[in-house]
Amino acid sequence: MPPQHEHARPGMTFRQMVERIRYEGAYPTRERAENVTRTVLAALGRQLTGDERVDLAARLPVEAALALTGEAPDHRPLTGWGFVKDLATRTGGTPATTRWDTGAVLTVVRHLAGPGLLDRILDQLPPGYALLFGGAELTRAA
Repeated sequence: MPPQHEHARPGMTFRQMVERIRYEGAYPTRERAENVTRTVLAALGRQLTGDERVDLAARLPVEAALALTGEAPDHRPLTGWGFVKDLATRTGGTPATTRWDTGAVLTVVRHLAGPGLLDRILDQLPPGYALLFGGAELTRAA
C-alpha cells in the first residue's frame, strides 16, 4: 500500500518542540535549543527524499518543517556517523557535541514521526540512524 501524505499539523507547537529539545539536550537557553533544532533538521532534510521527507514535514510544526525542507536533498547519502561528522564540520562543533545535539533533536522528531513513518525513514537512510533517533540499530538478515 503506498504511503498516504498526512497534511494535518501536529499537536506540538514549535515553541513546545524547542522546549522539549532544550530539556532533552540540557541546553541553557531556548535560543541555543532553537539553533540546534534548526541545524539538525536542515541536515536531516539533506538526507531525506520522497514521501518520507514530505510526510515527516507534515508531522512537524511549520517552523520545523521549513527547516527540514529548506535545502535540497544531498545526492551523497551519509551513514549515521558520516551525518554527525558532516554536521560537525559544517557547524564547527566537535563530533561528540554534534552527536549529543543530533540525539536531542531526533529523539523528539522520533516522537512526532510515530513508529510507522520512523520505520520508513530508517529504511531509506543508510545504517547508523536508528541510534541517532534514540532507538536500537537492528541489522537485517541477509
